Amino acid sequence: MTFEEVLPYLKNGKKAVRTTGWSGYEDYIFVVTNDTLAGEAINPYLMIHTKETPSLSQYMPTSCDVLANDWELVN
Repeated sequence: MTFEEVLPYLKNGKKAVRTTGWSGYEDYIFVVTNDTLAGEAINPYLMIHTKETPSLSQYMPTSCDVLANDWELVN
């Protein structure tokens, strides 16, 4: 799948992973919605779950990620 094809699934709460282009420690990305900080609403954003500690980081897709066609859905 392309990133454009995966994006609607992410927006609907699914997880996506791209297996061949990543180094192997990345598990999946997902969208965080309805988040707040100090009582203020935060716009939705992408997170990545990895095998590292800590395991969560904000995710910003690279041009290679956006142009890849090997994205897969996790759930």
